[in-house]
Amino acid sequence: MRMGDAKARTPAMEGWLTLDPAAPRLLGTRCRACGAVFFPRETAFCRNPACAGTELDEVPLSRRGTLWSYTDNRYAPPAPYVAADPFEPYTVAAVELADEKLVVLGQVAPGVRVEDLEVGMEMELALGTLYSDAEHEYLIWHWKPAA
Repeated sequence: MRMGDAKARTPAMEGWLTLDPAAPRLLGTRCRACGAVFFPRETAFCRNPACAGTELDEVPLSRRGTLWSYTDNRYAPPAPYVAADPFEPYTVAAVELADEKLVVLGQVAPGVRVEDLEVGMEMELALGTLYSDAEHEYLIWHWKPAA
């Protein structure tokens, strides 16, 4: 990679999200037998205890949802999780996806303060950088108030 070249954008967790900057999506799976939806993706069997299904389809999940709960994180996560050095506190949100009614945790986008959030508000998915190295920018999802 030459000086000034853009770093390769790579999902921090392969297969968990799309990298479309205008409309990123989380990727889940839906059981063909019972219709249950899962995130993160499942590859072997339905997680619904009442279902014995093993046929699962990858599905893009809702980009928007309702803020279900949130908190600020003031301590660096333990290894093997990656944290900035020095550690910078961030907010974590639980968002109930609009169509799937599935609650997904994620960091809140930088610049959004705890004081800016309110349970019940509409949130939308955005891309964020977990960390980068000389060649790659490793991306995750963030939640931010919907525009």
